[in-house]
Amino acid sequence: MLFIQDAYAAGVAGSQEQVGLLTMMPMLLFFFGMMYFMVLRPQQKKTKEHQSMMKALQKGDEIVTAGGIMGKVVHIDSDMVLLSVAKGCDMMLQKASIVTVLPKGSLEQMKT
Repeated sequence: MLFIQDAYAAGVAGSQEQVGLLTMMPMLLFFFGMMYFMVLRPQQKKTKEHQSMMKALQKGDEIVTAGGIMGKVVHIDSDMVLLSVAKGCDMMLQKASIVTVLPKGSLEQMKT
């Protein structure tokens, strides 16, 4: 028994404090409340803003896609957009891939 210590059973009465469900309930509620206000609520707000941006999208708007492609909207369908990237170069993409709408004239300023 040079390196191994003897193990003894702990006393039963009052040696360890047991945490009941009622004492953990406020902590769990606080945790779920923080998760709601820090994760779920901002995500719902961001989704609502994106949906309103998609509804307000018009022909002639300058946009940026999730892939970083910038162009001008030529035609809008229910869930598809025809995007003019360069002279004579149009591409069809889904509305969901649009990240932001640029201010008017942004593409012309970037070319110069």
